[in-house]
Amino acid sequence: MENNNRYDLGISTIKKMVSNEALENIEQMKTISPDFWEMIISFGYGDLYSREGLSNTKRVIVTLTSLITQGAFEQLEFHIRAALNVGLTKDEIKEIIIHCSGYVGFPKACQAMMIAGKVFEEVTEE
Repeated sequence: MENNNRYDLGISTIKKMVSNEALENIEQMKTISPDFWEMIISFGYGDLYSREGLSNTKRVIVTLTSLITQGAFEQLEFHIRAALNVGLTKDEIKEIIIHCSGYVGFPKACQAMMIAGKVFEEVTEE
């Protein structure tokens, strides 16, 4: 697939997953590195998230689990919001975190749950 098509598909996919505000926040990457922004959208959302075989809900479960496992908490808030936008419930997200605790340990799971709690509170206020 040509880069333009991958990018267009990626933008279309991410817009289905996150709010306009969330997209605007991460678009700051364009200013820092337009090439990296292109990679994130074209590869991450144009190639990976738009593939057939798994729903975006299942893909988000994999993403949340991977981020928690890595301790990549700076990315977790964005992806918890995406999870809510694609249809996961707060209870399902909490269960993912609880389940991860058995594999990644309580410190990472506790950190993830605190981030989820913050997102849930903010979503309720919106």
